[in-house]
Amino acid sequence: MILPRFGWLSLASVLLVGLSTPLGAQQSTDDGSVERPRIFLDKSPRIVQYQLSRLDNERLLLVERQRDDEKYIPVYTAILTRAGISPQYREEAVAALVKLQASTVGAVLLDALQKLDPDDRQTRRTAQPLIAMLLRQPGDALRSLAEELTAATASDNRLIRSIGYAGLIAAGMTDAAQQRAWSDPQASQDWLAAISLVPEPAQRSALREAVVELLETTGSPALRQAAITALAEIPRDQRDTFRRAAAMIQQPETRAAAVRTALRVPADQRDPQVSQSLVKTLVAYAESTPAAERTSDAFIDAMQLADQLMPQLPVEQAKAARRRLREVTVRVIRIRTVEEEMRYDLPFFAVEAGRPVQVILENEDLMPHNLVITTPGNLKAVAELGLAAGPRNGWQGKAYVPESELVMHATAAVQPHQQGRLTFEAPREPGEYPYVCTFPQHWSRMYGVMVVVEDLDAFMQNPIPPADPIGSNRSFVQDWKVEDLAGQLDEGLRGRSLEIGRRIFEEASCAGCHKIQGEGGVIGPELTGVFDRWKGDRVAVLREILEPSHRIDDRYAMQLVLTFDGRTVSGIVLEETKEQITLLSNPEEDEPTVIPQDEIEEIVKTSTSMMPKALLDQYTRDEIFEMLFYLEKASQSSD
Repeated sequence: MILPRFGWLSLASVLLVGLSTPLGAQQSTDDGSVERPRIFLDKSPRIVQYQLSRLDNERLLLVERQRDDEKYIPVYTAILTRAGISPQYREEAVAALVKLQASTVGAVLLDALQKLDPDDRQTRRTAQPLIAMLLRQPGDALRSLAEELTAATASDNRLIRSIGYAGLIAAGMTDAAQQRAWSDPQASQDWLAAISLVPEPAQRSALREAVVELLETTGSPALRQAAITALAEIPRDQRDTFRRAAAMIQQPETRAAAVRTALRVPADQRDPQVSQSLVKTLVAYAESTPAAERTSDAFIDAMQLADQLMPQLPVEQAKAARRRLREVTVRVIRIRTVEEEMRYDLPFFAVEAGRPVQVILENEDLMPHNLVITTPGNLKAVAELGLAAGPRNGWQGKAYVPESELVMHATAAVQPHQQGRLTFEAPREPGEYPYVCTFPQHWSRMYGVMVVVEDLDAFMQNPIPPADPIGSNRSFVQDWKVEDLAGQLDEGLRGRSLEIGRRIFEEASCAGCHKIQGEGGVIGPELTGVFDRWKGDRVAVLREILEPSHRIDDRYAMQLVLTFDGRTVSGIVLEETKEQITLLSNPEEDEPTVIPQDEIEEIVKTSTSMMPKALLDQYTRDEIFEMLFYLEKASQSSD
C-alpha cells in the first residue's frame, strides 16, 4: 500500500494525534503547571450551568469529573452537548451519564438533543454525531424509547420532531410513525424531513411508496418541496425520482428543490429523453431569469444540472443549447471541499478553449482552502513556491499563492462555510491544467484537472479522464470502517512481510515526520513501541487511523488563528503568552509563525484531526494489514 504523501498533515498526523499515548485534557500555565478551573457544583443548577458556559472547550475538559457522584452530571452534560468536542469525550460523557442516571444510551442521547438550539449553526454540528449515535442503537433499544420518541414528534423544536419520527422508523415502527405523520401537514413535513436522518438505506427505501403517495396527493407547495427533497434520500427507483423531479422543475414553486434532487440522481439513472426535454426547460428558464437573479444559488444549481445533462443530447443540439445559454450567462463550475477529507469533490472538469468560465469554490471543510489553477505539469512546483510565499507574501496578498508565471488563476483563502469565485477566459491552448490547494502540504491530496478542449460537447459525449497530475494510479476501493476489518485483524496480520510494511511506511513519507527504530523525522512522536503504548490493542490502533478525529491529543490539536486583517493561520500552538502566539504551520518552515495577540480577532481550536478521513479508501484490505503488521513489529522491537 502506498499512502498519499502529504507530510505532517497526512498519515503522519494520524499517528501524531492518534497513535501516541492517550492523554487526558490538561492546560499548562506559563510555568508549565496544570491549572484546573474551579467550579462550584454544589450551587443551583442555573448557577452551575452558568459557570460551565463561561469555559471554552479546553478548560471545560479540565473540570474535575467522576462517575460515582451525581453532582458531576452537569459537567458530563456540558461535554456531551458542547460544539467542537472530540468524539472520545462525547463517548465518555454518554457512558458516565448512563451510569449516573441509571439510564440507557438512547435516553441520554435523546435528552441531550432536546437541550440543543436548532437555530444555532454550531449546535447543529453538535447534533449530527448525537443523532447518528442515537439512531444506530439496536432496534430493541430504540423500541424501549417508543413513548419518548412519540412524544418527541410533538415537540416545539422542529429538529426534535424529525428525530422522533426518525427514531420510530429506525426502531421498525414505520406504520406508527406514518399514521402519526398523516395527522396534519406540519407532521407530514416533519416525517419527510426525518427520512434523511434514518441511517439504514433499506429502511429509507421502504418509505418510498408513502413519499410518492404524499407527493401525488398533496396540494401544498411546501409539502411537495419536502417530498421531492425526501426522494433524493431514497436509493430505490431513482429513474422514477429523476422523472418526477424533471416534471416539478417546470413549476416555479418547486423548481429549486426539484433541481437539487435531480442533481443527486446518478447520471446512469437519468432517462435520456427526459434529460433532453429538461435541457430545453432549463435553457428557457435561464433566458427568462432577470440578470440580477443569475448569481443566486438556485440559478447556479439549475445551470449545473443543464450542464450535466448536455451529453444526453446529440452534439449539434447540445451546441445549440450552449449557444443560447452563452447569451445570458457564463458557464459555471462548482467545486466543493469535502469536510475532513482534504480533497475537492470534483476530480476534473472540461472547458472549451477560449470561452469564459466561472469556477466557484465552496468550502465545506473546517479549515481554510484555496484553489490555484496552474500551467500543465506544474502542480507540485506551484505548491512548493506557494509554501515559500507563506501566509503573508503571496501574489496579490493571497496566502500561499506564489507570484509566478506558472500560476494562471487563484482564489484567496476561502474560510469555512464561505465561497470564492474565479471568472476568466479558458486558455486557447487545449491541454490538462491542474488545480490545487496550495496551503502547506495539502497539494498531494487536494487537486484536480481542468481539461481544455476544442469542442466541449464532442468531448462530453465520451469524456476521457485526464492523467493524474501527481502520477497516482489509485482508484476507490472501499469506504473502510473499523467494523469492516476489526474481526479479521488476528488472521489478517499473519504471514505479512516486514519488508513490504517498511517500504510502504517509507513510500508514504511517514518517515519524514516519525522515527521508527531511531530513523525518521521528529515532527510526530516516536512510533517504535506504538502498539505497546496501546497495550497491543489492534482495534484501537486501527480506529485511530480510520477515524482520525476520534481521539486527539491536546498537544497536537489543530488551531485556527483569525486576525483582524482577515488572515487565517492554522497550525499547532508551540507557545502562547500574553504578548503573542507561536504556531508551527508545517515542518518545512525555517521558523514558526509568531502572531502578536493584539492582531488576533479569534482563536478556534478544532475538534478535527489534521489528518483527513478516508485516506485508506483507495487501498485494499491486504495493504492495510501490511501497514499494521509493520507498525506492530516495530512496537515489539522496542522490548
